[in-house]
Amino acid sequence: MDSAPRHIAITMDGNGRWAAARGLPRSAGHKAGLTPVRLCVEECSRLGVEALTLFAFSSENWSRPAEEVASLMGLFFEAVEREIAELHRQQVRVRFIGNRQRLSVRLRAQIAAAERHTADNAGLKLQVAVSYGGRWDIVQAARRLAAQCASGALRPTDIDEDRFAAALELGGLPDADLLIRTGGERRISNFLLWNIAYAELYFSDRLWPDFGKEELADALEFFAGRERRFGLTTGQAMKARGP
Repeated sequence: MDSAPRHIAITMDGNGRWAAARGLPRSAGHKAGLTPVRLCVEECSRLGVEALTLFAFSSENWSRPAEEVASLMGLFFEAVEREIAELHRQQVRVRFIGNRQRLSVRLRAQIAAAERHTADNAGLKLQVAVSYGGRWDIVQAARRLAAQCASGALRPTDIDEDRFAAALELGGLPDADLLIRTGGERRISNFLLWNIAYAELYFSDRLWPDFGKEELADALEFFAGRERRFGLTTGQAMKARGP
């Protein structure tokens, strides 16, 4: 059994419902959701997890009410401005994945600066998915490879799974081993469709602002108890892992 994941992905769901249950505006739930983000970054760093990818804002979320979208964009800007120094101190390397063209010029400049500031850090690799969709990611990768083929830099027969994976937003990182989704929903919601092909899926009924150390420990315990065979028989998988 694999005792610890190299790469954890989290769909942070339930901020709005958390706020509604308290008679607060949805924006209060999104702000409260920053606390478990910090906790997960700190715990993953402490445990030696290689990569953590957080689903913060999907390509479909642009269809939400304009007031909520504007509030979220403002929160992203404030969070990056406030948190980046501490993340840098912890040696966290920060990257943002998703369709940046839909973000404001100001926010694009800020996240690019945050990426440059932390680019050489050797600790946890933190990816924040903003304006991201799994289908969009796959289409963009296909377009990049098609352009290379059209220019003559690449032959279609050169395209295999490894080359395609390298063209995705998470190119260069191991696939997600564990996908955690909070908020009680049991679906993928267009997140990392390629990269979670063999991920273990852990669904928590906790709303994201209430997600704490115990819930993360429960998810890791669930992962440790899984037999990951990747299409092999149990005997083959055990032999492949070695003594």
